Amino acid sequence: MSHRYEIAHRIAALHPERDHLEIYQLSAGLDFPWDYTRALEFALLRTYCVPSISRLLAATGEFRDRPQRRYDDTALLMAEMAAHGYDSPRGKEALRVVNRAHGHYAISNDDMLYVLSTFVYDPIAWLDRFGWRRLHDNERLAAFHYYREVGRRLGVRDIPGGYEQFQSFKQAYEEEHFVHSAANREIGDYTVNLFAAWFPPFLRPAARLGVRGMLDEPMLRAFGFDPAPAWVTRLASTGLRTRAHALRFFPPRRRSVLGVARHNRTYPGYPDGYEPSDLGAPPPPAGLPPEFRRRP
Repeated sequence: MSHRYEIAHRIAALHPERDHLEIYQLSAGLDFPWDYTRALEFALLRTYCVPSISRLLAATGEFRDRPQRRYDDTALLMAEMAAHGYDSPRGKEALRVVNRAHGHYAISNDDMLYVLSTFVYDPIAWLDRFGWRRLHDNERLAAFHYYREVGRRLGVRDIPGGYEQFQSFKQAYEEEHFVHSAANREIGDYTVNLFAAWFPPFLRPAARLGVRGMLDEPMLRAFGFDPAPAWVTRLASTGLRTRAHALRFFPPRRRSVLGVARHNRTYPGYPDGYEPSDLGAPPPPAGLPPEFRRRP
């Protein structure tokens, strides 16, 4: 069992600000890769509870026409930055792709700041509930410092300077901006159906129910989803905690899986033969309303 915690011991010996990239790579790539992936999926779903975000996504038509590709592009571009570092050649190229995609649209800085905050705090909240070990404080702070640096390179302004301040911003933003809208429901339905499509057809109704069972009350209200029966939530939570308990007896992972997606649905075999510049959203559709276009 002592070997199981060797990565945690390495993280404890590092500095959360100076070594934030290394800590994030160890945590997300070795100790909790599956959990970070699931948590970031739900983090993105959470951002669609903000009408100004969901209206833009609905206007582009991308979630209607290419939901899997939009999911895969986002996941892979973020993984490139984490796996290689945001200042590496591949990391810089991934940042350019994201900035180019965002540059077409009128996106408020506060919405960008909120999305960034979900990448920090939603995985932490997930791991507090379902992680096979407790997070070290260095991991929490490193996630903040890592995404603060990513955010700066994405042109996000006014990122709070401390962990608690950024967390308070996130909480206040959700209290003010989580309101129901038709666009929230539209993008929420597309996303839940995307998650369900990863399962065989006969399991998809159960998958949709399971996703609803993992959403908190503010998200359910903002999407206009009916809550899942209480037993669904209990079953999902019990299953995830049972998985976490079993993982304590597994040997430590020796090879990071950050940036490795060989079973990717859009890009089979990724990263072999692909560059970050091959990813990213197409230009805005010709019929995009002017209110969503960024002014030169």
